[in-house]
Amino acid sequence: MAVEMHPNRSIVDALGADLRARAHGARRGVYLYFRCLGQQMKAIMAYETDFIVLLLSAVLVQLAGFAVIWAIFQRIPSVNGWTFWQVVMMYALIFVTEGVGSLFFEGTWRLSSLVYTGQFDQMLLRPVSPIVQVLAGAVGFNGLGNLVTGFVLIGIAVTNVPVEWTPGRLLMLAILIVSASVIRVAINLASAASTFWIRSPWSMVPMFVHRLGDFAKYPITIYSYAVQALIVVAVPFAFVSFFPTAWVFGVDAWSLPGLLTPLVAIYAVLMSVWLFRVGLRRYESSGH
Repeated sequence: MAVEMHPNRSIVDALGADLRARAHGARRGVYLYFRCLGQQMKAIMAYETDFIVLLLSAVLVQLAGFAVIWAIFQRIPSVNGWTFWQVVMMYALIFVTEGVGSLFFEGTWRLSSLVYTGQFDQMLLRPVSPIVQVLAGAVGFNGLGNLVTGFVLIGIAVTNVPVEWTPGRLLMLAILIVSASVIRVAINLASAASTFWIRSPWSMVPMFVHRLGDFAKYPITIYSYAVQALIVVAVPFAFVSFFPTAWVFGVDAWSLPGLLTPLVAIYAVLMSVWLFRVGLRRYESSGH
């Protein structure tokens, strides 16, 4: 007796197989990323003096920035309604996200050099996603100093502002920090992808975009509407520091957008991957 197959059964099986393949590919990409990153860390840790110098220099630079904020607030009680510790929180989030980008995803800063010299061809010949290889292509141990300084300042800031902390609020704070870091890395990758259009050994686009992050160290309400639109919509640095801080400290006028930070992180990742792939289709090697 013949068994009649449901016409949608094959479609469900195909979708299930596709999802399993995608999940396997994602797990493999994460595994290979950490393997590549581990090798980079071993190479750098072979020079302990350089590691210590990078760590200390990063801490000193960030503390110097903190000292500037402290000096400003010695003369004024608030900046457009924002208190000293609220601004410190914004500053600290920039430190943390910079630290994540440098320590774990420093390879984005090497992309222009790899494309210009033709070394990027090697990545295309390997059975690993070029994006994974770029992200894991270098380690910036100065990022560890940024992370340490940032988390210390976050801890001090949240204890100096009267906020009722609950397990849910602490969990949301962790989600916001992770989302902010993802946004920062996605912005770095998207700006680095500009090298597929602008052929030079050291593209200035990533550095220009990086400097836009300095606007996010302070409340965006002190800037013109044009600057606000730039760092909220075009390059969403405001979701790295300003909006998460507003939510954490319950600033009603700006706290709601802070809850959108995880969604903005997903959007930033999708856009950066899309830009990278579009640029990759334009890649024609170094021409040497």
